[in-house]
Amino acid sequence: MSTAEVLASVDIVALRLSPETRQLQVLLHQRRHEPHGGQWALPGVIVNGRCADPSLDAAAERALAEKARVRPRFLEQVGTEGNAVRDPRGWSLSTYYLALLDPALELDTPDLAFFDLDALCAGRQPLPFDHRLLVERCRERLAAKTVYTSLPLYLVGERFTVLEALDAVQACLGQAVNNTSLRKRLERMKAAGWIEDTGERHQPRLGRPQQVYRHTPPGASGAFVFDRSLLAAGA
Repeated sequence: MSTAEVLASVDIVALRLSPETRQLQVLLHQRRHEPHGGQWALPGVIVNGRCADPSLDAAAERALAEKARVRPRFLEQVGTEGNAVRDPRGWSLSTYYLALLDPALELDTPDLAFFDLDALCAGRQPLPFDHRLLVERCRERLAAKTVYTSLPLYLVGERFTVLEALDAVQACLGQAVNNTSLRKRLERMKAAGWIEDTGERHQPRLGRPQQVYRHTPPGASGAFVFDRSLLAAGA
């Protein structure tokens, strides 16, 4: 690469709530080419004048289709990182996106796998380039939005119980949440038409039957915004 060139990419931090552990996982793909060939990395694509992408959002969709091979339930641009040392090929920048996936999603190719989010952020699973930083930035964005929005509902199935929603919210925040506060939020969303009561009940192995809701966000994918913090007393 010449001194006049800058390598630009779009990378995806795709998260899933593990059905087994109820913890967040990150989708990684195994790189085929150098640098860092054979390592697990965030799925991404190069963007330049030779690409047909008309926008960064279009490039993100291409990365999801070609590298991640998933269709997210929610997608949002988080930020851009760039410097002369993040890539051994020279000056580079990455515009990175947060994607939220269906918990029932299954992978069918050996070059894609889910990795524990905590392990990635703690460095127990190495990542090339500055991908750990990108993961941390997306984790921070998700936690911040969880305090004021319904974003974690994109990490549970379209049909869900309060306990499943609670698992998702607590995984996003990394801390316990008052069950009553979450129920109040769901009632506000129900009144606004963002969720509906299916009339069904789910019987867990322990405890009372759980009411089953359906997530019905109006129009394009988005998040319901609440007027106070989930962590505030009496929220």
